[in-house]
Amino acid sequence: MSDIERTFVMVKPDAVKRRLIGEIISRLEKVGLRIVAMRMLQLTKAMADEHYAIHKDKPFFDGLVKFISSGPVVAMVVEGKDAVKRVRKLAGATKPMEAEVGTMRGDLAMEIGRNIVHAADSPENAKIEYSIYFKESDFVKNPMLDEDWVYE
Repeated sequence: MSDIERTFVMVKPDAVKRRLIGEIISRLEKVGLRIVAMRMLQLTKAMADEHYAIHKDKPFFDGLVKFISSGPVVAMVVEGKDAVKRVRKLAGATKPMEAEVGTMRGDLAMEIGRNIVHAADSPENAKIEYSIYFKESDFVKNPMLDEDWVYE
C-alpha cells in the first residue's frame, strides 16, 4: 500500500451554487478514495492569491482569483492509491468541451471558467495547496470496511 497518497480537491463556487457537492464527493468515494479532511469556506483574496500563486504572471490570474473567491467552496484532502492521478482522471480535462463523458467536467461543467472542481496536479503541489486550508491535526483516520478489496 505504498501508493497511498493525499491530494487536494476543491469544489468551486459554480458547483456549490449548482448543488453538485454531493455528486462530486460521491464520485470520489465510489472509486475507493476517502476524505480525510473537509470544510466549506469563503476564500479571501489573500487565500486565492496564495492558492493560484503558480499562475500569478498569467493573463487569466485576476479572473481566476475573482471567480474562486466569488462564493463558497468545499476544500477536501482525499487519500487513496494513486490519489492525484485518480482524481485528475475523474475530474477530466480542464476545458469541459474536451473532457470525456463520464468525468466530472465532461458531465457537469459548462465552460473553462466554470469547470466545477480543482484537482492538484502532483503530490507536492497537493501538499502546498491543502496546507493553505488545513493543519495536519485536521486530518482524520477514515478506514474503509472494504479496504482489503480496494487496495489489495
